[in-house]
This record gives sequence, C-alpha cells and structure tokens, in this order.
Amino acid sequence: MSAVLEAFPGAQRALFRRYHIGGCSQCGFQPTETLAQVCERNGQLPVDEVLAHIRSSHEQDAKLLIEPKELGEWRKQDPAVRLVDVRSREEFEAVNIAGSQLLSQDVMRQILGDGSNTRPLVIVDHQGKTGLDAAAYFIGHGLQHVRCLRGGIDAWAQEVEPTMRRYKLGQA
Repeated sequence: MSAVLEAFPGAQRALFRRYHIGGCSQCGFQPTETLAQVCERNGQLPVDEVLAHIRSSHEQDAKLLIEPKELGEWRKQDPAVRLVDVRSREEFEAVNIAGSQLLSQDVMRQILGDGSNTRPLVIVDHQGKTGLDAAAYFIGHGLQHVRCLRGGIDAWAQEVEPTMRRYKLGQA
C-alpha cells in the first residue's frame, strides 16, 4: 500500500469514500500490505476496479488544485476569495498568507452556514498533503467552489511570496 499511496496520495480518501477502507483501525491497512491483500480482506473486491477508482479519484483531486501564482492573480481580481488554513495554530501564528483564516469550529460553522455557496474557498495546508481532505469535507457538505493550494503555504512562499519564512515539520 505504501507504493499505491506514494503514486496516488489521495488513495486512502478514495478507498474510504467508496469502500469504507482505511478510515479507522477496524478497516485500516498496513503500509506493507499489497492492494490485492487489502481487496481480498475486504470482501474479495476486484483489484482492477479498486485501482481504477483510485486513479479516477486522483484525477478528480488534481482538478481541485490551484497553482500558487494562479491563486495570487485570482485574489487580486476577486477579494471575496476565502482562504482557510488547516495547519496547526502554532504553524498559522508563525507564518500565514495575509487574509487567511485558521480553520476552527466557528469558521467551519460560518462557511457551512453561509448558504450562498458562491464565495470561492481555497484550502491552505503546509505542503499540499492534507488540504485535499478538508476540501473533500466541504465539497461533501455541498460547497461547489472549493479548491486546494497546490504545494500548500510552502509552495506559496517559494513561488509567490519569496520573503515569507519557510519551515519543515519534524518526521514522526
């Protein structure tokens, strides 16, 4: 599974969405397992079908990504673009994109309760690895104008705002 997740970073989200695999300890999988082993253990799922779903989900994820420079231009043209940062409070307080909001329960309620669903929403994370999960959550709750910053705030710092401080997260 580690090779599948490396090739398709959203594979776990895709497996959970369609097959309820990988979302909790009871339906999880080990990085050392193969996709065939996971499929066999979960009701003899057809490996080709599961892999096709993972690939399709990967293509859909790619459509949600917005390039840092594209977002910079978009923000100049449309000040209504909402940036929601899903990093930790400490990361957000250390460095953030001007005008972004740290995701909290209040911010989430505000976004979901807006009702208009016309204000664009861009999810920001550290390096573009967890933002798609948040984007999927908001899309799953009916929002249609959701994007995710490709490469996260790290790419933003490199490509749009080079004076912004960068940081690396420690490995767990």
